Amino acid sequence: MLTSVYSVGVEAEATGWRLIDDFEDPASMNHWIKADTDNQTEPHVPNPQVTERRQQANGNHYLLKKPAADGVVGNRKALTYKKLPEPVEVGEIYTFYGRFQVESFPNNHIFGLSDLAPKGIEQHAYNAFEPSLRITDKAESNGDKNDGTLMVKLGKGYDKVVNPETGQPAQPLAPGVWYQVWMVMDNRPRNEGGQRYDVFLKGGEFTQQTKVYSGADYRMKRQQPLIYFLANCNTGPVKKPYGNGGVRYDDLYLVKGKVLSSPFVQ
Repeated sequence: MLTSVYSVGVEAEATGWRLIDDFEDPASMNHWIKADTDNQTEPHVPNPQVTERRQQANGNHYLLKKPAADGVVGNRKALTYKKLPEPVEVGEIYTFYGRFQVESFPNNHIFGLSDLAPKGIEQHAYNAFEPSLRITDKAESNGDKNDGTLMVKLGKGYDKVVNPETGQPAQPLAPGVWYQVWMVMDNRPRNEGGQRYDVFLKGGEFTQQTKVYSGADYRMKRQQPLIYFLANCNTGPVKKPYGNGGVRYDDLYLVKGKVLSSPFVQ
C-alpha cells in the first residue's frame, strides 16, 4: 500500500494486524516460494509461472500472479506461498484481510490459507487449501460455465458469494477494480462448529463492507494450525486451455479474532 507506509505499519501494529506482505519492500519476493508442480507446457518452458512484484502509476507495489506468460499453456499448478507471521492454532478464530484485483479474464485462480508445510503444499496443491477464495470464468467438467463471480468452497464444489440485498449471486468481479476482502476463519474442531469461514467484501457493487457469505467450508478440514498463505492458478490443459489472465494481490494481513476494520489508515 503506497499511502504513508510508516503510518500503515504503526496502525496495523496498534490494532493487532500482522503483516503477511504489502510488497513495498524491494526484497519481499525473497520470502515467497514458487513451485510449478504440474508443468505440462509444450514445448517445455521451465518455471513458467509469472509471479512478480509490480508497480502502479501511483507508486504502489503489488504482486501479479499468472500461471504463465500469455501464449504459454499447460502449467496446471502454479503454486506461490509464504509463511504466516503467526500460526492460526486449532481452537482459534482469526481474520485474514487482503486486497485483490482481476487483471484480466479468462483465468482460473484460487487463494487462501494452508495448514501444510512446503512439502505438503507441493504434494497436495489444491488440496493443501483450507479456507479459500476462487476466481475463474472457466467451464467446469460438467459443462457449467463460471462467470467470474467470487466463489467459496462448499462441500465438494464451490458456491458464489451473494449480494444480501437481492439474495442473488454477486456480480462478476470487474477487471481493474481493487476489492477488499475479510475472511473470518473458525479454526475450531469440526465437533465445535469450526472448520468454516465467513466472507466480507468491499469493492465493485459493494460500496460498503458487506457480508457476502456465511459458513463456507474449509476444503479438507484437517483440524490443524493454519501456517501458510497460498495462491494457485492454472492455464488449463494444452488442448483446451482456460486462459492466462492474472490476479493482483496487495496488503495481506492476519489478526486474531473477528476483526472487520481495515489494517491501515485510509
